[in-house]
Amino acid sequence: MKSKKIKSKYTNDEFVPVKSITNGTIVLENNEKVTGIKIMPRNIFILDYSTQDAIIDNLKNVYNMIDYEFWIIAADRPVDINVFLSQLQLQYNSTTDQVRRKLIMEDINKANLFMNNNIVDTEYFLLFKEKNDDTIAKRIRTLINGFASAGLNSHQVTNDDLRIILDNFLNGGQTTTFGTVIG
Repeated sequence: MKSKKIKSKYTNDEFVPVKSITNGTIVLENNEKVTGIKIMPRNIFILDYSTQDAIIDNLKNVYNMIDYEFWIIAADRPVDINVFLSQLQLQYNSTTDQVRRKLIMEDINKANLFMNNNIVDTEYFLLFKEKNDDTIAKRIRTLINGFASAGLNSHQVTNDDLRIILDNFLNGGQTTTFGTVIG
């Protein structure tokens, strides 16, 4: 007698073998882990040419030391400037100087324009897949130190970072906001 494989009622379960997201790793159904680092962006083109060249040479060295499969991902994250807008409104309300009020109102209008146009920050990640926790820790340390030598700050990805990456790939950048419906 053949055993019948029970299929999931969720379509994505067939294509996305994610078991969980924990401790900055995506744990897959086969117990492999996807993790990596988030690299803080830096505009090197405002630096002098010799500094630009040094950073680029150091980045070449970082990428040349990687001897395993990896992915470089650029993901967009919506920018939330509501706190900034609230602070501007408080400043506007607390000043009587008409020149300052005009300048603050211009900033408020500009911020509202950003909010209405779905402005995003682009974030950069270097991810890899590995089962062994010790190897993962060593790779993370090596990557962080390597990018630091190139003048770039980085840190291990967080659970939130990984959810943003998955949302970008699975949901066209739209964060899932639905939950349990109680009748």
